[in-house]
Amino acid sequence: MKLSTLLFSSFARWAKIALACSFCVFPLQAYAEPQNRWEPQECQRLPHTDTYHGVSVSDPYRWLEDLDSPATKKWIQAQTAQTNAYLQKLPGREQIRQRLDSLQNYEKSGAPLERGGRIFYSYNSGLQNQSVICVIDDPEKNPQKVRTLLDPNTMSTDGTIAITGWEVSNNGRYLAYGTAEAGSDWNVWHIKDVASGKDLNDELRWVKFSGASWDSSDQGFFYSRYPAPQKGSDLKAVNHNHTLYYHRLGTSQKQDQKILALPDHPDWNISAEVSEDGRWLCALSEDPVTDMVTMWVRRLDVPDAQFEIMPNAAAAHFYPLDIDGDTLLVRSDYQAPNFRILSCDLSQPPAERAWHELIPEQKMPLPEACRAGDSLFLNYYQDAHSRIMRYSLAGQKQGEIALPGLGSAGIQSARHTDSCTYLSFTNFTTPATIYRCNISDGSTSVWKKPHLTFDDSQFTTEQVFFTSADGCRVPMFISSRKGLKKDGSTPVLMYGYGGFNIGLSPFFSVLGMKWMEMGGAYVVVNLRGGDEYGSKWHEMGTKTQKQNVFNDFIAAGHYLVDHKYTTPERLAIMGGSNGGLLVGACLNQAPGLFGAAVPQVGVMDMLRFSKFTIGYYWVPDYGDVNKEEEFKALYAYSPYHNIAKGTYYPPTLITTADHDDRVFPAHSFKYAAALQHAQAGEAPILIRIETRAGHGSGKPTSKRLDETADILAFLAKALHIEDRLPPSAPPAASAAQ
Repeated sequence: MKLSTLLFSSFARWAKIALACSFCVFPLQAYAEPQNRWEPQECQRLPHTDTYHGVSVSDPYRWLEDLDSPATKKWIQAQTAQTNAYLQKLPGREQIRQRLDSLQNYEKSGAPLERGGRIFYSYNSGLQNQSVICVIDDPEKNPQKVRTLLDPNTMSTDGTIAITGWEVSNNGRYLAYGTAEAGSDWNVWHIKDVASGKDLNDELRWVKFSGASWDSSDQGFFYSRYPAPQKGSDLKAVNHNHTLYYHRLGTSQKQDQKILALPDHPDWNISAEVSEDGRWLCALSEDPVTDMVTMWVRRLDVPDAQFEIMPNAAAAHFYPLDIDGDTLLVRSDYQAPNFRILSCDLSQPPAERAWHELIPEQKMPLPEACRAGDSLFLNYYQDAHSRIMRYSLAGQKQGEIALPGLGSAGIQSARHTDSCTYLSFTNFTTPATIYRCNISDGSTSVWKKPHLTFDDSQFTTEQVFFTSADGCRVPMFISSRKGLKKDGSTPVLMYGYGGFNIGLSPFFSVLGMKWMEMGGAYVVVNLRGGDEYGSKWHEMGTKTQKQNVFNDFIAAGHYLVDHKYTTPERLAIMGGSNGGLLVGACLNQAPGLFGAAVPQVGVMDMLRFSKFTIGYYWVPDYGDVNKEEEFKALYAYSPYHNIAKGTYYPPTLITTADHDDRVFPAHSFKYAAALQHAQAGEAPILIRIETRAGHGSGKPTSKRLDETADILAFLAKALHIEDRLPPSAPPAASAAQ
């Protein structure tokens, strides 16, 4: 079974009681300065009340959910004008933007993929808005002759059309690829003839959360899509009836064959993959209510064969790694919360099939695994950083892959006959390096290494552990220039996520690097709700236990203050999507602990999140408002509903985008209006609304850097460290790098 993406952590992946604070003696009344003063916008509050389990809940900004109404458009225009006027006057903003260009301007390559004698890989020269797809047609005779096969930068003038996924046919003749416009989750898939570089006439629409898996004949592929939404509702309407189809080259989408539909379960998501030998189709259906994954298999070489449900359906998570002959290998938490590797003999009748343990559960959780050649590579988390072990197909340990240090690594899957595969490694101070990995002995050599404009030896990362409110031991990474003084003077930017089984292993960002260059510490907290310590760690941050996540983040802030890393006035918090919810909730619960906040594309109305696009998929993490106990938990922390009028909130920059069809932008609109109305002090409450952008995926490099410059300049002002901004961008590092 082919897994064409690198298996290292990416925080760009889709998902899914007020705490007393001893620092409330730090009101920020004197924040604003006359030459750049923030004045709250007048925003009408209309009476609207909903009743949940006998509780009346006011929603005075419900009208902002109508994105196309004249009133909402007027509000957006006024907010945007105010925010732009404020941000453009911030000292050092242009110098920061210039330096971000320099930091971002390094070559970025994805791991190569060999098909039909050709090599394919993604590439960005540095500041291209979107990465391109490159091909080497004859790697044996002309390994340096590279041509650009697909360049999305030519598809729009503003760089807002992005490649969302691509898959090469087995013979290397065709490239199936998806594109999205303006950051939408909706994809349009096309097929390109690799030799000529020309697109076929095929066009597949209304595809969302799907890849493409070619059949063994290379005449078509399997993919999933939703029915077309009603005109004008594509960015808001709830999506139902995800269905698996087969598309044959040269035919209309209307002729696509329906392969698997689940009309009795309209909320379920479906994906599928063809085995390497083409004999089996393995499908997964995900239940948003239970968060369980049901696995189905179907013979493709037997006429009229039907799908068969695998054992223990919906009892746990089962993720396929490979089908070799009739042996199916999966990674699963079935009776193993840290996950293990199981096998099943598909030659047995369905009623007699059973799971057999191949590689047992370890003390370290196993978030990722793959097959490459004749080996299995298991990527374990040890306190949220990678350790990769190599095993034989019989389950015997063959050794550990040597990594350059503490960071995030991932192995790309490879075909059964391949002798090598590729590994990516990154951390908080260095971008990803791609290594070639010899499958037989696990040795590695550099394939592509970025050339940097900074000296990474000047920076360091330490991992510390702190105790949360209930006594739970929680890790976090602290990155900064070497020689950090613990005298309370360091500006700290604390980042978190805490949900959807997504862990935050070390990653590189130009925002973090520039913050460290400004003398700050960049802190990433490994909150409950992620997968850093397996399924139990995730469950401890879900539904009625979601408050644990906020307690962890607040406890991390107290640790940094108590251990003299910083003070509340110089402690900023940031997070996106579920992390935006995190920031909003913690800002309500401990406003005096933080000097600034940046909630990005956050889920802010916890009573209505399931009513938009694919929000119902978040119920396993957040809970169901229709269940009284879960409603009480949701209502207790919902950022929108727990803003207290008369509170001195710290400077806050809320970010969202007009084409965000994952987290509906009205979440941020309503939250911003409510926070501005409640603010007792003069600290600014601003909302930055990006145009022609979505939840984050596919956002052009230029837009990303503009937003990053605004955030860093805003934080420098909020934490009173403008004096640390250089008058101009620093020179590039020496050639020794």
